[in-house]
Amino acid sequence: MTFAVSSTDFHYEANNKAHHTSEITGQRLILRRGQAFTITLNLHRGSQPEVDKVQLIAETGPSPSEASGTRAVFRVSGPPVKSSWSAAVQNSSSSSVTLSVTSPANASIGKYSLKIQAAKGTPQTSALGEFILLFNPWCADDSVHMQKDNEKQEYVMNEQGLLYRGCAESFSPSGWNFGQFEEDIVDICLKLLDVSPNYSKNPGLDCSRRSDPTYVGRVVSAMVNCNDDRGLLLGRWANDFPDGTPPSRWTGSVEILRQWSLNSCRPVKYGQCWVYAAVMCTVMRCLGIPTRVITNFDSAHDTDGNLTIDEYYSVSGQELKLSSDRIWNFHVWVESWMARPDLPAGYDGWQVLDPTPQEKSEGVYCCGPAPVKAILEGDTNIKHDVPFVFAEVNADKVRWVVGSDGSKQKSSSNTRHVGSNISTKAVGTNAREDVTHLYKYPEGSKTERDAFARAVHKRNGISDVTPNGPDAPKPPASGVIELSIKLKKTPVNGEDITFYLHIVNRNQSSKNLSITTVAQALRHNGRPEDPCWKNTQTIKIGANGETKVTLLVPYSKYGASMLENNIVKLTAIANEEGSNEMHMTEKDVLVAHPTLSIEVKGTPVLHQEFKAEITFTNTLSETLRNCLLTLSGIGLIRTKYEIP
Repeated sequence: MTFAVSSTDFHYEANNKAHHTSEITGQRLILRRGQAFTITLNLHRGSQPEVDKVQLIAETGPSPSEASGTRAVFRVSGPPVKSSWSAAVQNSSSSSVTLSVTSPANASIGKYSLKIQAAKGTPQTSALGEFILLFNPWCADDSVHMQKDNEKQEYVMNEQGLLYRGCAESFSPSGWNFGQFEEDIVDICLKLLDVSPNYSKNPGLDCSRRSDPTYVGRVVSAMVNCNDDRGLLLGRWANDFPDGTPPSRWTGSVEILRQWSLNSCRPVKYGQCWVYAAVMCTVMRCLGIPTRVITNFDSAHDTDGNLTIDEYYSVSGQELKLSSDRIWNFHVWVESWMARPDLPAGYDGWQVLDPTPQEKSEGVYCCGPAPVKAILEGDTNIKHDVPFVFAEVNADKVRWVVGSDGSKQKSSSNTRHVGSNISTKAVGTNAREDVTHLYKYPEGSKTERDAFARAVHKRNGISDVTPNGPDAPKPPASGVIELSIKLKKTPVNGEDITFYLHIVNRNQSSKNLSITTVAQALRHNGRPEDPCWKNTQTIKIGANGETKVTLLVPYSKYGASMLENNIVKLTAIANEEGSNEMHMTEKDVLVAHPTLSIEVKGTPVLHQEFKAEITFTNTLSETLRNCLLTLSGIGLIRTKYEIP
């Protein structure tokens, strides 16, 4: 070979800037597929720049092959060739040749080596160097292409985000540092793929399939939890978190990913749904797939696949644990943007992926990608896991009251309760964007009921569920007792919960009611603890009358029972004297934390220290000890305080 390379200049800074990876590093080559990059081959003295006599080799994975698409051998020729690797001369001299190299828009992502060899004769190769190849939402031919620049900036480039938590009537955002461009994160994300069971079983096939964002999303969904593999996070929904970090303490993904990588891929303790989703968002954005975090309030966990959530209560108002179906106060997943050539036309775009281990999908704890469009239309025959996600946002809720003899009386059927205020951070601002309309048609509308009937039919092959059948919403009956719970104000931790029970009698005769109201701490997954407060009273209400009863749950009763999510469930059941009729209402109350405010002092100057004042008021009647203040996004700062 008269074409002898002495060194290679990969133009790290210029290439990474052009490929939107300069925020990761300027010291090594990180590229996006389907887009040209420039390399300069410096030649040994006396070497001839006969580029038409050499070819380049790009390889990824432990056993690269041309048949699997993980190895490409290509000549230096003319303009880029669509759907294949290509290289063309930009300029040359007696001492160097500058090439423009283009990867195909459907190349597998991962770590690549680049080599050079003679086009003819002895197949002797010389290593030129290595690079990382990612998905490319800026490339029109890439299956993750996103057209609008401001959306690419938000869903790929933005390292800061908001996660919504609470309950349907009272929720708030909290900041999260995704940190996908911290320099070591891209290596950790690729390592996550390399320790997956798919890779262990067949590395060549796994690396070949990394060209498909549907496949990669499914692998990442499984690997963010550790239930089947050496995944990132161990979940825990109890009220204690031994030898680990409570989920509410995490403020970013970087520390979790680094801890997992440094500890030989042992799972990090602990996660719940918003932590799982936020970490998955980091991984997907890092790999180049546009992704956003979604919160669904009153989110159903349908364990038996019948699209109905059954809840059971005792006559005293205590929720009973007789069903594995639950309605979570909120649940968090991600949506990733991609084409779905594996499906009929119309299902491209946002896809639900959920790494929280709830139910198995094809034998593995993962979920998705499920097209949001399929969820909206009730197309539960579409893969992956559309029936499960459809139930999360649109299952019907049925309440039962269990008598002392074990008998069950249907208290109510609610077609509107599940799935509300589906939220994500808006593009370019810290405002909330409500995306409920992308998942379901207006509650109670004919279109929404048609979608529900279609979902049941396609899921179970049942043809007798129609919009006008037993599942159709019914107007309120006349001659009934109606109960509702209203808060006087949003309680703050340390304060009593004051509320009133609104009772309406639509009967033509007066009623004597025995009313039992209970308070129970509620786990994030909707499972209640034992009652921490109970009130029973008898009320007489006149014909067609209404009344309000003011009640108070003292902090001394509920404070010690509070769980990580700070939610108390209030339930009231009214029994009519001389009748078997029972009426019920419930309300989930988010007990707010006191406000913490940050005020920057003066004008911050780049690369210089600045001061900030943090204000927090202790609303409890006791001193807070060993309080941990965590600041992230500018590094990680943790300081312990005592607050009287």
